[in-house]
Amino acid sequence: MRILCLSVTDAGAAVAARLPYEHRRGRLVAGVAEEWDHTDAFVLVAATGIAVRAIAPHLGDKRHDPAVVCVDDGGRWVVALTGGHHGANDLAVEVAALLGATAVVTTATEAAGLPALEGLAGLRADGDVAGVTRAWLDGNPPELSVDPELSGWPLPAALGRLGPATGQGRLRLTDRVGPAGPGEVLLRPPSLVLGIGTSSGADPAATSALVDSALAEAGLDPHSVAAVASIDRKANEPAVVSVAARFGVRLRLFPAGALASVAVPNPSEVVAAAVGTPSVAEAAAVLAAGPGATLVLPKRRNREATVALARRAGPEGHLAVVGVGPGDARWRTPEATSAVRSAQVVIGYGPYVDLVGDLLSPAQEVLRLPIGAEVERCRRALELAAGGRQVALVCSGDPGVFAMASLACELAPHHGDPALTVVPGVTAALAAAAVLGAPLGHDHAAISLSDLLTPWAVIEARVEAVASADMAVSFYNPRSARRSAQLGRALELLARCRPPDTPAAVVTNVGRPGQRVVRTTLAELDPDQVDMLSLVVVGSSSTRWIGERMVTPRGYSAGPGGAAATGAGR
Repeated sequence: MRILCLSVTDAGAAVAARLPYEHRRGRLVAGVAEEWDHTDAFVLVAATGIAVRAIAPHLGDKRHDPAVVCVDDGGRWVVALTGGHHGANDLAVEVAALLGATAVVTTATEAAGLPALEGLAGLRADGDVAGVTRAWLDGNPPELSVDPELSGWPLPAALGRLGPATGQGRLRLTDRVGPAGPGEVLLRPPSLVLGIGTSSGADPAATSALVDSALAEAGLDPHSVAAVASIDRKANEPAVVSVAARFGVRLRLFPAGALASVAVPNPSEVVAAAVGTPSVAEAAAVLAAGPGATLVLPKRRNREATVALARRAGPEGHLAVVGVGPGDARWRTPEATSAVRSAQVVIGYGPYVDLVGDLLSPAQEVLRLPIGAEVERCRRALELAAGGRQVALVCSGDPGVFAMASLACELAPHHGDPALTVVPGVTAALAAAAVLGAPLGHDHAAISLSDLLTPWAVIEARVEAVASADMAVSFYNPRSARRSAQLGRALELLARCRPPDTPAAVVTNVGRPGQRVVRTTLAELDPDQVDMLSLVVVGSSSTRWIGERMVTPRGYSAGPGGAAATGAGR
């Protein structure tokens, strides 16, 4: 999600600088015009008058317009201007929390404490939304009905507070095609999965027409299509890819062995001989729809493609592998905060779960697993997500740096392959570098000294390569009670290529209570000062101490008053 912050004045720019979003200062009207079609949400630090004039020419469909929030130059008020039920209200609350300001949310349902029909999580509202909402605000709750096929679909908790129906409106949970009647709102869940099999080079237009024919035959609404599924060898097949793009949904791909394990009503020996599974469309639809799925339309075909439809028993689960940074909440990204708060299940190594204790609620299931149970942690997280739960697997630092993201991605195809998102975080090397100054200002490397998963000979070879390449290096997992010799050996290897006065440092508990920094040199670094909560940084031949700051120059200037260098990344 792209959030763009625009400011005009010096005071507005100072407010914008306190927010973790992309920021531009300059002409507000021109900035909005240039970025309207390329931005999910705007935070406009300006008076509401100019903000309204800036966005007015571009407003069209509230389902697709960017959310717009306005903040005064003093950072006191945060107004959800447009798109309240499509992200602006939540963004206003988030910005207000970051600034210590007051969120101003004026949508009528929020003021009355009622759910916004357009904002019900996971449901699309079609029909007389305004009329039904107006009647509800006037004290006349709508009647709620659920199609029998969706009887197991969990409803948003907000709909449990409807009260006695008065007959002045109706809500219907359905994935059936058809217009809403007078005074009716159709709530469409993402309940359908399209399974597709094609021959190589199948015509995309003909395949799309087959999909339309299948949906019409089954009487199912295209807005409830939540995924397209096929065999993995069709990952780049235009006819398959174009259908997923048309519906704006995820393309789920499965190996032949996984598809072959699914019982289907119409297996084909011809298909089995060609691709290794007797079914693609039917099996892929059922497999992607998850536990309890039903095949609602067996395969339909034309000369080049086959299509089938399955219905999910409930919402699709999701796994967010979340990097929560080194510990300090200020170094936690808004996306990480949102992922943890919105999860039904939060799972992780106990101390890492504790790092987000301030975000947890009694309604969440929290699973703390011990160190060494990384595979079990990932398996449980994936299986819970594949079963329909919203799961956050928390890691300290960044999940892709010596953490759980790679393992989760490896195991996912074997444990239901749920939707998976990696949420980045501030890794220890970057946090420690910020504390030290700028030791990673030029080329650098990160090496884990733990030989529990990597043979020590391989680690030594990597340290030697970094030493000869003259790069600054960060050592993760540098020393523990059972691994006391590895750090000393790594320092010896570096010392063969670097002078003894090369700057070095130890940062322990970075971003956490008890943070400790030792500034030293390669020759004087004492491994006894290091433990598993430490990160060791050793500079290159160009790294130097400037006061207490450890700096590896990039080469922008030749010294005080020198000419700036050119190059990317300035």
